[in-house]
Amino acid sequence: MSRRSHLLPEDAAPEVSGALDVPVRPETGWRCVILTEIANFAALRRDLGNDGAHTLVDRIATRLEDAAPLGVVTIVGRNLVEVIAEVGSSAEYDALLTALYAVGGQSLDIAGRKCEPSLIFGTAIASQTDLDMVTIVERAEAALERSRRNVLRSPAAEVSGASLMMELDRAIENDELVMFYQPKFHVRRQQVTCAEALIRWRHPERGMIPPGDFIAAAEEADLIDRLTLWTIRRVIADQARFREAGHDLRLFVNLSGQLLADTAFIEQACEMITGSDATLGFEVTETSVIRDPVSAIANLQKFADIGIRIAIDDYGAGLSSLAYLKQLPASELKIDKLFVTQLTSSNRDPLIVRSTIDLAHALEMEVVAEGVESHAALALLTVMGCDMVQGFLISRPVASEALIEFLDDESRQQAAAHDARNPLNRLVSVWKRG
Repeated sequence: MSRRSHLLPEDAAPEVSGALDVPVRPETGWRCVILTEIANFAALRRDLGNDGAHTLVDRIATRLEDAAPLGVVTIVGRNLVEVIAEVGSSAEYDALLTALYAVGGQSLDIAGRKCEPSLIFGTAIASQTDLDMVTIVERAEAALERSRRNVLRSPAAEVSGASLMMELDRAIENDELVMFYQPKFHVRRQQVTCAEALIRWRHPERGMIPPGDFIAAAEEADLIDRLTLWTIRRVIADQARFREAGHDLRLFVNLSGQLLADTAFIEQACEMITGSDATLGFEVTETSVIRDPVSAIANLQKFADIGIRIAIDDYGAGLSSLAYLKQLPASELKIDKLFVTQLTSSNRDPLIVRSTIDLAHALEMEVVAEGVESHAALALLTVMGCDMVQGFLISRPVASEALIEFLDDESRQQAAAHDARNPLNRLVSVWKRG
């Protein structure tokens, strides 16, 4: 077994799916390429953070090494692992695939959190004299793409999706949903001033289901309005509890672009919020506004008029348009974690982040950097003038009770602030010298 140098970038039961390129029965002297992709990587990364996701990929690569002791295993992307092996018989080939596929049925413990990666495979095999390695890899990539499509089109997946929609309808009625909150830390004030509300589904049989697995189903089944109204009601109630505990935080709710043109939802949400003393915010992506900009901008203005703070989420991840940005009644802009996670190791990302901060300030918006996971990133963002940060460095998304405990723990906040100032002071001195 050998591992080539890693190329590291910058929840449901495990699924295994595979696609093979012909021929599938090798003779003597065949070389095979097996590409293994973590299909649910985005959801796992949101739960584990950047470092945890890297650990996850590395652990899967290690298990693939164990399954293919004579192969060469290489991490070739953020969620993709390549195995190159030589086989001399059909029996060897079958045994290799069986061992590799079995890795997809194994859960992993990453930093005390149980993870169940969903793996898909694409395999190509050819005689070592017939094809060059580049061609074999290209065939494996094509097989992986077919595997992706097969997973999406499988009857089992369609039945599962339909079942999920019906169960979600009942879950809203039966209060199976729970809210988690991820704090936003105000850099200059050195304190948590607001938090983002993140919905989770505590399924009685499947356990905790992350939003990535059911939000799309809610949109497809026209349940997203009910789901979001349930979220607003719960957030209003939780905010009252936070105030009773001495913590007055503005709470932000993610708003689907599908709702920005829904007049009935707009009216119900406004009535619900104005009938309370809640101070809320809505996070919307710029791409969701572009779907129907006239209705979206008009309805967002209605929210702004009753005191709801509008935040532009995932800025930079899609097709950002200054034409729409300047028309939105937004008070906050969130820089996508895509740029933040590589902030201290990339030459371009700091330039993009700094220019985005300057642009937002010119438009009189505060800036939030999401995905902050290191003190070095926090220090650099502070020097750049970023207003707030959000990420695992501050806190994971936590239940309401845990958030109150977090806010009550003043010593923990002071320690975090102290730890952040040391690299910040060093970085400031470097910038001044430069």
